[in-house]
Amino acid sequence: MKVVRGGTVVEATWSGPADLLIEDGKILAVLQPGTPVDDDAEIIDATGKLVLPGGVDPHCHVGFTSGEFTSLDSYLECTTAAVFGGTTTIVDFAIPRPGQRPLDAAESQRAKATEGLCDSALHACVVEWDDTTAEQLATMADAGIRTVKMFTTYAGETMADEHTILNTMQTTRDLGGMVIIHCESDAIVADAQNLAARTDGIDASNMSRTRPELAESASVAAVLAIAESQGAPVYFVHQSSSDAVELVADARKRGLVAFTEAVAHHLVLDDSEYSGDEPERFVCCPPLRSADVVTGLGTHLFTGQITTIGSDHCCYDLTQKRSHRHDVRHMPNGLPGVETRLPVVFSKYVSELGLTASRFVELTSTNPARTNGLYPRKGSLMPGSDADIALWDADFEWTVDIDDLHMATDYTPYQGRRMRGKPVTVLVGGRVVVHDGELVDATPRGRHLEADPLDFSGAFTM
Repeated sequence: MKVVRGGTVVEATWSGPADLLIEDGKILAVLQPGTPVDDDAEIIDATGKLVLPGGVDPHCHVGFTSGEFTSLDSYLECTTAAVFGGTTTIVDFAIPRPGQRPLDAAESQRAKATEGLCDSALHACVVEWDDTTAEQLATMADAGIRTVKMFTTYAGETMADEHTILNTMQTTRDLGGMVIIHCESDAIVADAQNLAARTDGIDASNMSRTRPELAESASVAAVLAIAESQGAPVYFVHQSSSDAVELVADARKRGLVAFTEAVAHHLVLDDSEYSGDEPERFVCCPPLRSADVVTGLGTHLFTGQITTIGSDHCCYDLTQKRSHRHDVRHMPNGLPGVETRLPVVFSKYVSELGLTASRFVELTSTNPARTNGLYPRKGSLMPGSDADIALWDADFEWTVDIDDLHMATDYTPYQGRRMRGKPVTVLVGGRVVVHDGELVDATPRGRHLEADPLDFSGAFTM
């Protein structure tokens, strides 16, 4: 038995001084501060700390292959970095390679869960509908894989047509699942890339011109129409502009169950990074937007129109990023971020701009757990929840340096940034895994989490 004592417990709906009693890897009780416990209980001192549910990262790519590139981390490496950053659950993607069935991709990726220091869940992925797809989706749903990723771009690799999207929405809806969508109009992107190649150039410094905001909002509108026609829930990943977010918010007003995910780099970084000496460090998809767009996107953390914050973690290194720096059509898109997601958002929006700690928990832990069928097992510190806990020093000031991070890469897009706030002790399943910047339990005990059927009735309607 353990007790986390002396801190301020923060849930999505309340916060206040409380102690947490832990037994058999779960929260047994939330106690008044100082409540007597068994003499043999281990005391974890949280004095002066925020006691948060461990983060749930709804958007991680682990060992992800796209084109000629494969991201560099294993489940052990990714989850080690995750726990140092206060994240105790990741949701990975099982994206099939050409010719591979979605079910086979999911089974292969699911088998890696036991390598992790923390638990993980999976999004499946459908690229092309055929007469076996419905049965594969049913098999995956039975195994607790209920969310299905689809792309409206990357023609010839992962792009799904509208018939495939509609059919997948129908099927997942009836299986208690949900389609999650990467929305960019492939036609608009291709045209913008061709124009850039003919004029200003297609190198990394011109990345923001090659995937315009209109490509995203046009695709969001089209997918919302398909979802609305089917009465199917839909979740949009890494929305990068207010226009895209507000399209989804308007659909919710019409009664559609629709969700917006933002990612940390779109909330903190802007396209001025492409003017520096190494613009390839910041090539991601969608690209970084202008400072005004970033500010507008960030306001929706306060309005409630953003549901979750993910990392879109892709662990490429600088050799990979530099290999096609003069042509972004062939560069690996994506940034390493599973370890920095929570600290950079906390520093910018909680410490600097006054976002409440409860809203931070809602965006980075509770809502990701809810939208993935993992709540209240994850994303909460209420009795019965897994004892995944991050103790935060909200006043801790530090500078991001790749040498101090744990991701399997040689760079971070936040290098040299000053931060305020950091998790200092992290528990996974009631075990202290990280303490005072040191890994104190390196034993892999990761589990594949089976998602419950998604139910968005009642209080959770965002």
